[in-house]
Amino acid sequence: MADNHSVTDLAPEDVAKGIADGRYLLVDVREPNEVEAEAYPDAVVVPLSAFDSADLPDPAGKQIVFACRSGKRSVTASLAAQADGFAYDKHLAGGILGWKAAGLPTKAG
Repeated sequence: MADNHSVTDLAPEDVAKGIADGRYLLVDVREPNEVEAEAYPDAVVVPLSAFDSADLPDPAGKQIVFACRSGKRSVTASLAAQADGFAYDKHLAGGILGWKAAGLPTKAG
């Protein structure tokens, strides 16, 4: 894979504001059992274990932001999407752990 791809870290507060403003579409790449235990309030789930860029929703003018538990799998997903030709270079730095640490809400899956 060419390493001219990069991933932009976004702070939880920026992501939350972007979702509220209708600028960002959050894509959670954690596994279903993780999402069942605790989920982002407004995310689409596309598990990394079966990740296929073709399964990503049409962002309809929004920018896709990948998210996971701690910020590792979201980088992997972003790089995979970029390798498939998508310009999805944003992820939630710190994942759901950082999201909660910032005092942002989660919901039961």
